[in-house]
Amino acid sequence: MTTTEPSTALTADFLTSLAQIPAAEWDSIAGTDYPFLRHAFLYGLEATACTTAETGWQPCHLLLRRGADLVALMPLYLKSHSYGEYVFDWSWADAWRQNGLAYYPKLLTAIPFTPATGPRLCTAEGVDKDQCLQAAIAAVKTFATRKKLSSWHLLFPEEGVSETLLTAGMHRRAATQFHWFNDGYRSFDDFLATFSSRKRKSLNRERRRVAEQGITLRTLTGAEIGQQEWEQFYAFYQMTYAKRSGHGGYLSRAFFMETAASMGEQVVMVLAYLDAQAIAGALYFRSSDTLYGRYGGCEQEFDCLHFEACYYQGIEYCIAHELTRFDPGAQGEHKIQRGFRPITTWSNHWIADPRLSAAVGDFTRREAQHNEQYRQAASELLPFK
Repeated sequence: MTTTEPSTALTADFLTSLAQIPAAEWDSIAGTDYPFLRHAFLYGLEATACTTAETGWQPCHLLLRRGADLVALMPLYLKSHSYGEYVFDWSWADAWRQNGLAYYPKLLTAIPFTPATGPRLCTAEGVDKDQCLQAAIAAVKTFATRKKLSSWHLLFPEEGVSETLLTAGMHRRAATQFHWFNDGYRSFDDFLATFSSRKRKSLNRERRRVAEQGITLRTLTGAEIGQQEWEQFYAFYQMTYAKRSGHGGYLSRAFFMETAASMGEQVVMVLAYLDAQAIAGALYFRSSDTLYGRYGGCEQEFDCLHFEACYYQGIEYCIAHELTRFDPGAQGEHKIQRGFRPITTWSNHWIADPRLSAAVGDFTRREAQHNEQYRQAASELLPFK
């Protein structure tokens, strides 16, 4: 479908598959540093049957062109549920149902299964970013109205984009995550030196406990991760999801074996071994300045191993490679005592029905006040001197 916005001289196209655009053209706008917007990542999810109409993630990505030139793009999905988003709106869906309205399908701008803040509208060099954002807002609203969709949700944008969307009339939600920041540490011990004595001893005890169980860990990147390691990791991933959620996870074996494995040095895997047998793993992605902790799993539980594989090995990697930030994923108050600082994340929401839009606006304003109180309280629990 194509629509034209005369005031911007931009044309909006909605793609039902990333197969409809060459990888080089998409990446020329999205770039390749932020791993989750690479054509290889997003199309890999689609091609390995993770994001399809059948799974409730129908792609309808937005392209903006000026003439024949691609100038901006935005990931966009038609969702028939709210799984895999990490911004929870189940109560909204229930409110729609109680009012005799259908909440699904809805539109979603997000990275599937990935609660990582980053760019959501990407623009070519030299173009007016604000003009493109305004054109994107207009195009998506027109699309949603024509399709009689309930809403459009944009998750984990950068703060400046979220502010612009708020100004444009999209409600804004605040939430808290816990991230680690590299203050120029030379080593893990250098980082621990910033802790109070009691907290430092507690963390050292956790790391020592892993070694006392005879567990060793290896960190692999890119081509160092072979088929055997991918098979082992996928087995851990499935077992952990089955224990916690009763299903095998959102991601398919093909995603790990084909898509993740194709992303070179942007993939980091930590494997834990006992008696030369792999027993657990954690998978990270990285950009030039940030490490993103994404998936973890194990065949059985070991004392403190989760903290070592998913947090401490990530911190060590950041220090060794001079990355400035470690985003280990959503939720987890247990991260505070391990030196992860509470930060605010954002999402924006356009609601078609005026009555329900007013209710959502009231809810998000009250929720933001509670979130800020929570963030401040969490900051007081940090382990630093």
